Parts: sequence; C-alpha cells; structure tokens
Amino acid sequence: MYRKLLVLMVCGLASQHLRAKGIEWLDGLQYKAELQTSLSDGHTPLWLNANKFGLSSLSSSNGYVRAAVERPLAVDSARKWGIGYGVDLAAAYNYTSSFIVQQAFAEVRWLKGVLTVGSKEWPMELKNNSLSSGSQTLGINARPVPQARIALPEYWDIPFTKGWVGIKGHVAFGRMTDDGWQHEFTSREKKYADDVRYHSKAGYLRIGNASKGFPVVIEMGLEMASLFGGTMYRPDGEGGMEVFHGGTSLKDYWNVFIPGGAEANEDIYRNVAGDMLGSWVMRVSYDADKWRLGLYADHFFEDHSQMFFLDYNGYGQGDNWNVRQDNRYFLYYLKDIMLGAELNLKHGTLLRDIVFEYLYSKYQSGPVYHDRTPSMSEHIGGLDDYYNHSLYTGWQHWGQVMGNPLYQSPIYNDDGTIGVKNNRFYAFHLGIGGRPLANLGYRLLLTWQEGLGTYRDPYTEPRHNTSFLVEATYDFKGKTLGGFGVTCGYGMDFGSILGNNYGFQLTVRKTGLLGL
Repeated sequence: MYRKLLVLMVCGLASQHLRAKGIEWLDGLQYKAELQTSLSDGHTPLWLNANKFGLSSLSSSNGYVRAAVERPLAVDSARKWGIGYGVDLAAAYNYTSSFIVQQAFAEVRWLKGVLTVGSKEWPMELKNNSLSSGSQTLGINARPVPQARIALPEYWDIPFTKGWVGIKGHVAFGRMTDDGWQHEFTSREKKYADDVRYHSKAGYLRIGNASKGFPVVIEMGLEMASLFGGTMYRPDGEGGMEVFHGGTSLKDYWNVFIPGGAEANEDIYRNVAGDMLGSWVMRVSYDADKWRLGLYADHFFEDHSQMFFLDYNGYGQGDNWNVRQDNRYFLYYLKDIMLGAELNLKHGTLLRDIVFEYLYSKYQSGPVYHDRTPSMSEHIGGLDDYYNHSLYTGWQHWGQVMGNPLYQSPIYNDDGTIGVKNNRFYAFHLGIGGRPLANLGYRLLLTWQEGLGTYRDPYTEPRHNTSFLVEATYDFKGKTLGGFGVTCGYGMDFGSILGNNYGFQLTVRKTGLLGL
C-alpha cells in the first residue's frame, strides 16, 4: 500500500515538474490501427515473414489485429527535456501466441541522452531497414526484448572537432520473454532455457560533416550482445535433463558488459560467460547533388575467436611446455562478412533506391576446435557455430533469429529443436524501391542462397534457395480516407532450404493524431 502511494506521489510530482517545463503528457499523441492477413501454399514465404520485428507467422493462413498509441520524443525536440511512451498490442491467429504485447515503453530525454524502459522496436544502424537482408547482430527479425536502455540515439559532436567527429551508441540490459513458447515447442524434451537475461551494447564513430559540403562521411562501430543468467536444460542422453544455472549477480552483469567469467558448465578451460556475439560494422557514404552512394560491411563473430582475428598460442619448452611465455599468435582469416552497397537517386520516382548485398558465413574460424587443457597446451579456435550455443538456445527470441534471417530461424524446425540448422552459407541479395506516384510506393526483394548446414550437422550436399518479394503500398489522401494505407505483397520461395512456398499478404492501416 505504501509503495503504491509512493509511486503515485512520485508520478504526480514528476507530472507537475514536466508541466512546469512546458511538457504536456498528451501532446502529439499518435495512433495506429492495423489489420493483416496472409495466405500461403506451404509456409509463409521468407520476405513476408522476416524482418517484421517478430510480428509474423509461418502458418499457411495467419493474421492479426493491431492497435498502438505513441507519444514520440520528437514532440519535445525544441526542449532540453523530453518524454515519450507507447503501447502496441496485437490479437493474432496462428501465431506463436494469440495475444502479443509488441511494444510497451516509456522514455525520457535530457539533451541528447535517452533512457528507455520497456519493449520497443529499434531500427538497424548503417543499413536500409526496408531493402537490406538484415544486420547480423542487432537485427529487426525478432520480437523486441524488454530492457532498460541508456543511449545516445543521434550523433553527438565531440567538442573542439567543429562537427567533424561524432559518436552515438547504447547500453541495455533486459530479459527474454519466450519461456512458455520454448516449453511448448520443445515439449521440454529438447534443449531449452528459462529466465534468461539479455545484454546489448553498441558504439559508432562518425568522421565527416555533410552540412559543410564535404561529400564523404565514414561511420564505423562495434555491436555486441550476450545472453546470460537463467536456468538451462539439456538432454543428458539417458532420458533425463542436465540443469545448469547462470549467475545474475553484479559480477555476472559486469562479466557480460566487459566479456569475462566462464560458462556454467566449464571447468578446465574458461570461455566468456554467456552466449556472447557481435559485429564490426562500417559504412562509407558519398553524397552528390542528385545521388547518394553508401558502401558498408558487417563482420560477425562469436566469442573471441574472430573478434580480433588473433589467438594467443605461445608456450614454453621442457618443464614450461604448458606455461604461456612465447609471443606466438594464431591468425584467423577475414572471410565471414556481409558486404553491401546502397544507391539512392534523390529525385527518382520509378527507381529511387537500390541495395545489393553479399553475405558469407562458411568459415566460422575453421572446422576444428580444441581448448587448452592441462595435458595439451595447444589451443585451436573453430566451430564457432553462429547463432547457436552449447547451453543457451542461441541468438533467437520466440523462434526468430535476432540477427539476419538468412540464418534459418528455429521456428522452421519441425523436430522441436531450438537451434539454427543452416548457419554456413553464402548469399546474394538485391533490394529495389521506388515511388512512381506521390502516394504509391513499392519494393522488390530477391535473394539467392547456398547453404551447407552446420559444421556439426552438415548437409550431405549443398542446398539452395531463392526468395522473392514484390510489395506495393498505397497511402490515401483527402478528408475522408486520409490516414488510411494499404500494402499488398506477394512472395515466393524455391529450393531445398525453405522449400517451395507461395503466398499473399494484405495489410490495412489507419494512422493519425488523437488530438487530446
């Protein structure tokens, strides 16, 4: 009772303070109502399912009704202080759950710094969110994870650089919400994990100043994430389950912020705690009068093996044969990477944006892995097994990978296994977008992929897949239909990775201001 009264008093005082600063809680309140249905022969095709923040389904017939309200931080852009909040709910059929809290968040801004608490859809950095195949670490393919997040969402110009150097980034801690789905999907007979914690962080550096007429801007950064804590269950091979407990003390939080510690099942050789992964990212942009060109790269890594491409491997001789003392290192190859190009025609109509990407993930530090032990000093890094983990259920949430969807999501598995069964592949991806009319836009996506499975469970021969999407969006104008929009999409999959699928998707939405 006293806690409730205290919360109410604090909220009341905060509200009075914000009103004194000229901030009204209901100013700029936006709404969105949306209806979507999908019909397919086979599974829902890849590009009708992927990169929708997990609000999608593989079922041959599926759909949802969605309603959202949001007060964006941009409403207070003219003030030092800003507040924002939003609620986004969906009632769905043939989804992983029938009622979905897609977003529910509150946030406050002071100058350029923002604190956000809750679930929110965060866009990809340095890539086209509509035409790209997706980021390898912090993508837009899975449901948002509830978290507390401190961020510089926009570049902050470093003092004394006259606007030529800027930084942005975030640090977040949260908790996964798919325990119930994991229980149902695995029947508690395959590997699953409960009460798992989430951590992500990213930092980006910008060099260049387009506002001063200099056409070249360089952006580079590091994206990292970890799954830690929780209780992990793994079959013991004798009909029972092994149980492992991850730590959630302050020391454990520090060990995922600065990667360190050890896994719950490690003794002799100690890797970093949790499921740690990340990407080195970079983009170089050239801005001309009539067009803009961006070239970008996204190098993915698991644990430490390809984070810095070097692995210490130097030991002594004689009595010191197993003592680290020599300056000898093992050098990994730079093979696993996404390379992309984006061309924007500023005055284009029929053709405005073109994205082309190449993605290679077959190396994974090599096919052999051996940790240093008291009886063998040599350490060989390999078998990184991207998006998978020996204890955790890997880089996924509600069955969808949280990175690039060309890594086959666990939701495709029909054997109750939560894991990525195709993470060694190379692919080519093309995205085209335009706006032939002021209120009519379209996009085309075409992807070809050759997959080898995984190192531990390879395909007997390479498998191939081609995925295609054509989609058009019409936004109505006028007093009667203003705010209404319709999106129609047709997608196809061909090949032996995802199978042969054909499907149609219709989305009707209404957006506007509540005017309260």
